[in-house]
Amino acid sequence: MTSTVRWSGSFSDPAMSAFNLFDHLLNFAAPAFGVAGVLALLAGFLLPAAAGAPGRWAQFALNFVAGLVVLGAGLVYFGRDGMMLTYAALVVVCGTGQWWLARGWKR
Repeated sequence: MTSTVRWSGSFSDPAMSAFNLFDHLLNFAAPAFGVAGVLALLAGFLLPAAAGAPGRWAQFALNFVAGLVVLGAGLVYFGRDGMMLTYAALVVVCGTGQWWLARGWKR
């Protein structure tokens, strides 16, 4: 038995419950959360703290927000999420942001 998902074209479709919406939003944000977390953890272990660099939690938060912006832009541009080009842009933007936040050019 297979279940089908239908799109009615309306964001107020009563077929999606609040739990399903929350689940979709969590799954949408998960790649940005994962990339930001890995970058903040690896930077904490691999790079010594540079003078004037924000703390690891601030680096995580800024990379997470930048990642969400990239994922949102990919959703708007492509009309759907989960495109590999969007994930590549996520890695490039978050990696560049981590390098900038950790003051990588001063090393």
